[in-house]
Amino acid sequence: MEYGKPICEMAVGQEIEGYYLLKEASMKTTFTGRPFLNALIADQSGVMEAKAWDYTGSITGVDAGKIVKIRCEISEYKGALQMNIGRIRLAREEDEYDLSALLPIAPIKITETMESVSELVATIEDDDYRTICEQLLERHREAFQNIPAAKSVHHSFLSGLLMHTASMLRIADFLAGVYRGTVDRSLLLAGTLLHDFAKEKEFSFSPLGIVQDYSVPGQLLGHLVMGAQEVAEIAKELQISEEKSILLQHMILSHHGEPEYGAAVKPVCAESELLSYIDKIDSRMEIYRETFAETSVGEFSDRVYALEKKIFRHSDFE
Repeated sequence: MEYGKPICEMAVGQEIEGYYLLKEASMKTTFTGRPFLNALIADQSGVMEAKAWDYTGSITGVDAGKIVKIRCEISEYKGALQMNIGRIRLAREEDEYDLSALLPIAPIKITETMESVSELVATIEDDDYRTICEQLLERHREAFQNIPAAKSVHHSFLSGLLMHTASMLRIADFLAGVYRGTVDRSLLLAGTLLHDFAKEKEFSFSPLGIVQDYSVPGQLLGHLVMGAQEVAEIAKELQISEEKSILLQHMILSHHGEPEYGAAVKPVCAESELLSYIDKIDSRMEIYRETFAETSVGEFSDRVYALEKKIFRHSDFE
């Protein structure tokens, strides 16, 4: 029995015991009616699917985002490692474990990244767009630099929203220069900064800051609508022109590109079209980065649900 082994170092046949993050959990039944717990277990080094067969305990999806103590054996299923859990319980107050080793966090320097975002916002030439950005950035600063960007799929770790948005801003700044004369840089940067701010309201979080589920407003409205609403409100407070307010709202409402992917409206401005591509580029490249961490050089990954295909890791490079 190995104690507290990082997920990235686990191998088939190992017996593991230790404290880990319960990222997702749900009760299911087999075709024969046997109950089992289906879960995702994580630490700072990675994530692994887990099963607790014939499970009749108390852990459910409500416990997602909490720390659990598990005893398991590592097996392989369809080419991927999997934990077969023998025992699992929620961590107790008297338990001792290193929380910093369990929480997945963005591989960035948070303070420096926040400073780079603020510095780029300060270069927005249009006074109105810059003022809206500065005020909303200050209002959302704590959540912006700490919360995940998603419940799953990409940037679903602490400070994921900051990492995602900062990368997108760098891309937006570069492309605004490439397409100077076609793209309003101020509008593009403003829309890029603000496009996911309402995820603070869209999700419900565990005490550790991990996304547990979608909030009621998140399910009824979603972050696109709530983000656009907030922009409309602050633009009115600041007496910003209706045209600029509507353009910025359009950026947020259309940044998913197509209604089938969650967009409230299709992008019909050069800036909103570009923002939808920038968002897609950064999210997909993060999926590649996370998948490469679990894929050996010269091998194909398992099928990646979000990309609808397997991907190939051709080399190891910096």
